[in-house]
Order: sequence, then C-alpha cells, then structure tokens
Amino acid sequence: MNQKTIRIGGASGYWGDASLATPQLLNGGKLDYIVYDYLAEITMSIMARARAADAEKGYAVDFVSAAMGHNLKTIAEQGVKVIANAGGVNPRACAAAIRELVTAQGLELKVATITGDDILARVSEFADKQEMFSGEPFPPEKQMASMNAYLGAFPIAEALNRGADIVVTGRCVDSAVTLGACIHSFEWGRDEFDKLAQGSLAGHILECGTQATGGNFTDWESVIDSLGEAGYPIAEISADASFTVTKPESTGGLVSIGTVAEQMLYEIGDPQAYLLPDVVCDFSEVELEQTGTNQVRVTGAKGHGAPDSYKVSATWADGFRAGHVWTMYGRDAANKARLFAEQVFARSERLATMLGLGSFSETSCEVIGVESHYGTASQVETAREVDVKIAVKHPSPKGVGIFLKEMIGLALTAPPGLTGFAGARAKPSPVVRLFSTLVPKDSIQIRVEMENASIELNDPTSAPEAHPEQHQVPPISPDDSMTEVALEQLAWARSGDKGDKANIGVIARKPDYVPWIAAALTEARVARLFAHFLAAGQSQPVERFYMPGPNAFNFLLHDVLGGGGIASLRSDPQGKGYSQLLLAEMIEIPSNLAADLS
Repeated sequence: MNQKTIRIGGASGYWGDASLATPQLLNGGKLDYIVYDYLAEITMSIMARARAADAEKGYAVDFVSAAMGHNLKTIAEQGVKVIANAGGVNPRACAAAIRELVTAQGLELKVATITGDDILARVSEFADKQEMFSGEPFPPEKQMASMNAYLGAFPIAEALNRGADIVVTGRCVDSAVTLGACIHSFEWGRDEFDKLAQGSLAGHILECGTQATGGNFTDWESVIDSLGEAGYPIAEISADASFTVTKPESTGGLVSIGTVAEQMLYEIGDPQAYLLPDVVCDFSEVELEQTGTNQVRVTGAKGHGAPDSYKVSATWADGFRAGHVWTMYGRDAANKARLFAEQVFARSERLATMLGLGSFSETSCEVIGVESHYGTASQVETAREVDVKIAVKHPSPKGVGIFLKEMIGLALTAPPGLTGFAGARAKPSPVVRLFSTLVPKDSIQIRVEMENASIELNDPTSAPEAHPEQHQVPPISPDDSMTEVALEQLAWARSGDKGDKANIGVIARKPDYVPWIAAALTEARVARLFAHFLAAGQSQPVERFYMPGPNAFNFLLHDVLGGGGIASLRSDPQGKGYSQLLLAEMIEIPSNLAADLS
C-alpha cells in the first residue's frame, strides 16, 4: 500500500476525553484512520489495580462502550481504520470485548492486538536498574503496580499490513498510533529517519486532542466562545512526510500557528533529542505555515538514528495520602487559613506519634487566592476570601486517617469563617510514584495477534547519531529607548509534565522578539521565578533550549513537581499552569518594537 496522502483524526487525548470526538470525526473528517491515546503513567497504575481486582479489566472500557459501541457500523461503512492504545495493561481483554461487539453487530472487522510491553511479571530481571534521571535504586518489588516498555510504531504497521481494521495496543509511545498508520500507508523504512520524525511529530500534535485546536491556548479569549464545540485535530499527511493540521468543518476552536506550536512543545525535553523507540527526533528547525483558515502546514522535523533501548515506566506504591480543600473568609482570611492548617498538622501528628505510627512523610498547605503559585512574584498579600488545601502523606493509611479525623474535629475550634463543600470525608489513597529506566530492545518480545494467528517481532537495534550542535540565539542590539512589556504580548506558551519534571515551551509571536526574550529569560531567572517549587540543592535546576525553526524556547525544570502526578500533594502536580506564571514576567524590549504591539 502506498498512498499519496492520508487523513488521520485524533479522537482521544487521555482516558476520560469527550465521547463526542468519534462521531464528530466520522461525520466531517473524511478520514482514513482514527487514532486514540488513552495512557499516562498514572493511568497504567489505575488499570493495574483494576486488573488485580478483575482479570477481565485493566483497559479503557469506555473505548469499547462509547468510542466503538455506537460507531462501529459507520467505521465499517467508511472503511476507516482504528488504532488505539486503549489496551492498557490488558490489551487482549480489550480486543476480545471489541470482537464481541463486532460479532453482535454482524460486521466483518478484523481486530489485532499488540502485546509485549507489559513486563511486570519479569520485574526481578530488572531489579539492578537505576532510575534514568535521578539514579535512584530500583523500588521494592512487592510495591510495584505496573511496569511497561514504551513500544514503537512498526508492530502497529505490521498489524495493518496483515489486514487489521482495528489495532489495540498496550503501552506504546503516544505518537506511535499515528506513525504506525504512516509506515503502513507509505511503506517507510526503518532508516528513513526524517520521515519517521515527521510522522512522529504529526502524532505528537494529534495525541492531546483539542489542545491542538484551541484548548489550553494562550490567546484563549479568541476561541472561548466556540470551545464547547471544538473540532478534534486532523493531520493530512503526504508520502514525503510533510503534513497539514486541520479540523472538521463547522466545528469550534482554532487551528493556527500558535495552537500547533504550543502543542508541538508540550511535554518535551531537549527538542533536538526527543527520544522515541523508532527515531531520535529533532524538532528545532520545524517550520509552521498558515496555509488557510484552520490549516497549518508542518515541515522540517529531522531524525538522528534510533535508540537501542526502550524506555520503561514502572509505577509503585509508596505510602498513602489524603487532603481536603476548605474555604476561609473574613478579615485576614489567608493568615487564618494558614494557622488552621498548622494546628491540624500539629495535633494529628502528635496523636499519630502517640499511637506508634510515626510522623507524616510530607505535609502541604496551599492558600489559593493570594497568588501562592507565584512565589516571590505574588502581588497579593492579603485577601478576605481564600481556599486552603491541606494534605499529608504517611506510610500507613491509619496515619492518614488520623489526619482526616482530627482535621474535621478541629473545624469547630478554627478561626471564624471556615466552611466548605463536601459530601463525605476524604479517604486515604495510595501514593503512586514513577520509576523510569532503559532496557535493551532485544529483551522485549513483541507479538502481533490477529484472529487465531500470532507473529513474533524483533525491533532491530541501532545507535543514535551524535547530538547535533546546539543552535545559537541571535544577539541583541540595545536601543537608546527601552521599555518593559509582559511576555504574553511577545509570545505564546504551554507547559506540561513528565514525572517530576516540567517543561515550558515559549514561542515568539514574531522572529524580532526572539533575542529579547532570550536576553531576559535566562536559566537563572526562570530558576528564581520557580524557586518555591524547585527541589533544593540542584546544580542546574533549569535548562533552556533554543529552536530557530518555530522561533521558540523550551525550558526544562527538574525536580519541580513535588514528585509529580499522584505522588505530589501540590494543587498543580503536573505543572499545567506554569506557563501562566512565566507569561506574566516583564521583558525589556526597544520602544520601537513595543509600538507595534496591539
């Protein structure tokens, strides 16, 4: 099969995305493929607990019931291929459930399953591994919840080559569901690295659904009126790997250079070495062109070989946590809220110690309403109404239970103005931590299963090329007349997380702004701005990468999320709002540039 172009719709950005995506794309997309991304690290641990309770669970059940259930007939009529990592930790059970639907509806659709990523049963073989970022030792085996290798796109392509209409995978990299369709359609080889990088970038744009079509967009005022009906993203990809991002006609949202650029920089590290199983991607010279209304052409991604290892993400249980959000109002509300939290921590820890349970491993008090997220950049010292989030971690659920009971008990002895909305007392829940490492590709056995046949695949190893030379920022030429403006007037920005790291992508609205943004936003300045979040003692807590193609910078913040995900007690454990903090910073630019700002 070697088509000139294919159209791929991205119908899911996470487990819980809107159910209207599939019918919307089928009604207006004119598609060859629909792809679904359901998996995050924490999602895997949730699915692992579901499988432990019921051997037939452990996958995204709403993929079967909502995305496929009412849409299979249309999918079959239109000849659209479906690729989804909805299998989670139980792809065979997910595929079996879909086959039951196919049979019940009298359809002729072939369902393939990709397995081999789940290596939890082999955990002892990898106990000598260290965490790939921190160097920490392997977690206690008995506390492991899930352990999965991030597979690539070639097994998906093989399933399509064998006639699959629906491909269900376990853990693969998010972009592989798109790249697999490209490899199958265009017969790309394993050594066509630039094409593989472009196809991976197309998948990266699609993988978060409406975040590429106006969701989470810096200029949210320009799209807010239509976001409720936002169109899901479509990539029209050519055999040469160039592609155009668009969305179904008569849908809301926006596809622009800004929306696409923000998604491109979302949750990446070094943009010249974005490591995927099939290719080491270099996005630093990608060019974005607005070719029409809601149409952005994307070119210029490069590939520098392929890694010889798979990234493996394991989740493991490390104690328990719980918390509650109260509202406090009245005179000096913020101070009253902090004093109430201090009393709760002191009393509950005293009781836990008396009962032989020991101290809390961590406590957290965040007062929302006095710009606590802004740290030293806060411009609000007091308020008459705040929310206060109080939370703890403890090795035992009993220790957390004591905190919850004493917190409620102290409500009657709190300063005046304490209230809240809750239907029931919170319960202790597991603290799930992420452990990432690398394993050789030849240690993972991949299978493509379809009908009654099964084929084993090996992913050939290769060595990535040397890291390309870093790009240099154009120098500034100071003007006699300078002024300060907010970064948001000069740039778009988007932030996200990977484990305990966060990234903030900053894209200049015009090339002329690049040197001035670079001069102002040094690594040291960004580290000072986020000092209240960053773990102490780091020699290089912030790295900055320049991307001349999209006129962008990517800031990578290390150990900044308090553990990240549900291992964190933070109100923003995934750094989703960090871009908002950075966009408020003042940047010095020549007055003649400022005069052009709207």
